[in-house]
Amino acid sequence: MDGLKAAGANPQIFGTPTISDGMAMGTEGMKYSLVSREVIADCVETCVGGQWMDGVIVIGGCDKNMPGGMMGMLRANVPALYVYGGTILPGKYKGQDLNIVSVFEAVGQFSAGKMSEEDFCQIERRAIPGSGSCGGMYTANTMSSSFEALGMSLPYSSTMANVEDEVLESVKQAAAVLVEAVKKDLKPRDIVTREAIENAVAVIMATGGSTNAVLHFLAIAHCAGVEWTIDDFERMRKKIPVICDLKPSGKYLAIDLHRAGGIAVMKVLLEAGLLHGDCMTMTGKTVAENLAEVPPLRADQDVIRPIKDALYAEGHLAILKGNLSPEGCVAKITGLKNPVITGPARVFDDEQSALEAIMAGKIQAGDVMVLRYLGPKGAPGMPEMLAPTGALIGQGLGESVGLITDGRFSGGTWGMVVGHVAPEAYAGGTIALVEEGDSITIDAHTLLLELNVPEAEIARRRAAWKAPAPRYTRGVLAKFAKNASSASKGAVLDLWQE
Repeated sequence: MDGLKAAGANPQIFGTPTISDGMAMGTEGMKYSLVSREVIADCVETCVGGQWMDGVIVIGGCDKNMPGGMMGMLRANVPALYVYGGTILPGKYKGQDLNIVSVFEAVGQFSAGKMSEEDFCQIERRAIPGSGSCGGMYTANTMSSSFEALGMSLPYSSTMANVEDEVLESVKQAAAVLVEAVKKDLKPRDIVTREAIENAVAVIMATGGSTNAVLHFLAIAHCAGVEWTIDDFERMRKKIPVICDLKPSGKYLAIDLHRAGGIAVMKVLLEAGLLHGDCMTMTGKTVAENLAEVPPLRADQDVIRPIKDALYAEGHLAILKGNLSPEGCVAKITGLKNPVITGPARVFDDEQSALEAIMAGKIQAGDVMVLRYLGPKGAPGMPEMLAPTGALIGQGLGESVGLITDGRFSGGTWGMVVGHVAPEAYAGGTIALVEEGDSITIDAHTLLLELNVPEAEIARRRAAWKAPAPRYTRGVLAKFAKNASSASKGAVLDLWQE
């Protein structure tokens, strides 16, 4: 407010609902998480349009208020900036950094007898020491970093800690930049071009970001009127190396990235010819101009690697296709020694029964878990599966058990996991036809997700299949289920014409 007044603007404040995925995870409340992305976008568009605002700053710091805010800014298309609330500082226990995912993985370790009750309780108590978004390169930090690369946030703002003073200074700076953008009539759809989205996805790949970024950037591109498909992520993956050693599959947290140079990731990519330096940003400068004063990588850090010393030569978010997902699905393949498995299907029609099976020791190495009717329409709301995947990691099964779902994953998930399977089960996708014991192949090398059952048998099952009754028939979840597009289209709500 003070920054806007100082810059000569007359500020108004409005709010939106938001959901804490950490609190909702594993509960019925998690079904509202993706739904809230659309509610937030609607709120931003409605308030900006209804109050005829000249510009808008959206402030957020969790998984859905970030893409939701960006989508609303693009729909309203008045001069705009996204301000990230900042990441959380790590908890500490026995010399180890802790974050929200530490708790979910500890559940699996404790249930498998690999951790004492005292250690389990101490991790639970110490993992969240203060305010801020989840600490790894999970969804919130993935979206903040990509918004900076997109040109819609200020340079160096996307990895700051929530509790440190530089966040306040960044907000004041954003206010002044917004007023200048209003004077210049510089609008989001001027900034968010196809090349800008390529820049954002390049940073997502380079930092090992969340699978949710695929879903959200499909939706962001749709709101920007930019042609962008799920296959574009695979195109980008093949040319962008992973150069940041960040959790969930790596070593460091987002605050470590900030202290190592933050935006220096973009400078490394630009110097390698992997960014479009001529893209305009909301600062009124191009990407290359913003990066001109950024110093080279420091020799005393190993969070950000030079291109020649990349952790992985190609990106980590692979788009798999096959008879189980002809529209495509998303696999995060970093940290895996061998991202290939063929095994018997263990089929679950909800998250809770799957978690119970894991905790009871009923899932064995070589199994492929199938969690279905959890897509945009089926759940509804496409909840995240952090509890089952965290339990698998904690039990030491992260690389030996496959898991596929038409739902989503937390940005904190890693392992032999495949999400966003499309078409989803509720829409009659092949995932609905899998039976217990069927052979399934996940192969990230050949980009294949296949049900190893004869086509004639699949056709027989398809003829006998009937869609289940909707789980909700009134209210926001019912409206989302009725209107949501496929995950392969970003699960947006306004594709009726297609």
